[in-house]
Amino acid sequence: MTADAGFEGVFQPETLIEYQADSIVSRTLVKLPTGSLTLFAVDAGQEISEHTAPYEAMIQVLDGEAAVAVGGTWYDVPAGKCIALPAGVPHALKAKTRFKMLLVMIKAQA
Repeated sequence: MTADAGFEGVFQPETLIEYQADSIVSRTLVKLPTGSLTLFAVDAGQEISEHTAPYEAMIQVLDGEAAVAVGGTWYDVPAGKCIALPAGVPHALKAKTRFKMLLVMIKAQA
């Protein structure tokens, strides 16, 4: 874990980040050469435009509900569910309600 993570032991990740009006807030929990764990708090109506990443990733929605596009197909992802984001495949996010998510990115080379 990063030295400044500010937590240890058992914790609820959604309590480590707060919503801000009309904003997307992020907090990196772990950043290593092989990957990262990043929390996001996305206010209602906010979007992350379509983009690609060179690494495998997974989103776990912790609170609220997101709409996530992967390869042009939209999926509703409520709290407690996950969605995979394959490397190189375009993806985008929209807040159906305000939501919090954990982004797990794996940077390991094959």
